[in-house]
Amino acid sequence: MTVLNDSGNRPLPGAVFTPRQVRVLKIAVIVMGLLLVGGFAFVLAAIVYQASRGGQDGAVSGAVLGGVEAELPIGKDAAVTALSLDGDRLAIHLNSAAGPEIAVIDLETGKIVARIRLKPE
Repeated sequence: MTVLNDSGNRPLPGAVFTPRQVRVLKIAVIVMGLLLVGGFAFVLAAIVYQASRGGQDGAVSGAVLGGVEAELPIGKDAAVTALSLDGDRLAIHLNSAAGPEIAVIDLETGKIVARIRLKPE
């Protein structure tokens, strides 16, 4: 019976890995490096794409393209202190001599949905 001397199965001098294992490890490192570079390029391309669109969102652009104009009757001494946008609703916080008030406007129709007068207890 003869024993074949397979030098590919012996570890390299000063290492615990065989030449075959080193080859497989090199291939794995190269593939993972390419995946990292490709993923990074994809993320950069997505950022550039989103930035070049200029905030064009379907819901917002539909409201803007509709050209809805609305008037909100407020007192002469009233001042807008805060605005809050949620979807197609705009909440406006007003302060006047009569007291604070919140007006909610539907941006698609331009109509006042709610007017809430705030009164201290």
